[in-house]
Amino acid sequence: MPVWLQNEGAWIALGVSVLFIIAGVVIHRIIKKVLQTPQPEESQKHE
Repeated sequence: MPVWLQNEGAWIALGVSVLFIIAGVVIHRIIKKVLQTPQPEESQKHE
């Protein structure tokens, strides 16, 4: 194992980085899905 991975702080930093990457991918997929859905038909118009 490399020397820089023997520090506990390095594992915490890697874990947080992976968490942010996963969160970014999930948010990207949600935003992409929302933007690709067609807009609903406006059947009722408000006064």
